[in-house]
Amino acid sequence: TRHFTALLHRARLRRIRFHDLRHSTATLLLEQGVELVVIKELLGHAHIGVTATVYAHVRLRLQRDAIDLLSHALHGPAGAVNRLDEGGEPPLSAAPVR
Repeated sequence: TRHFTALLHRARLRRIRFHDLRHSTATLLLEQGVELVVIKELLGHAHIGVTATVYAHVRLRLQRDAIDLLSHALHGPAGAVNRLDEGGEPPLSAAPVR
């Protein structure tokens, strides 16, 4: 811990706990699409329920982002005017591929 604190001081970074690095790592991995079971194993959690509970807030945000992507794919950007094609049908919308 002292060595870690000294590294932070030398790098002119604010004081954080080593545990905060674990949390940041798991959050970043989840946001990159790494499966929860892989993160569980990397963190050394005995049960996936621990990992799922601790990082539930991240998963909820990712779910909201996924819903927003789907909405955009189906309806276009928020506030977009719905236009009809020559046959009176709405144009097909292509979902972005990630």
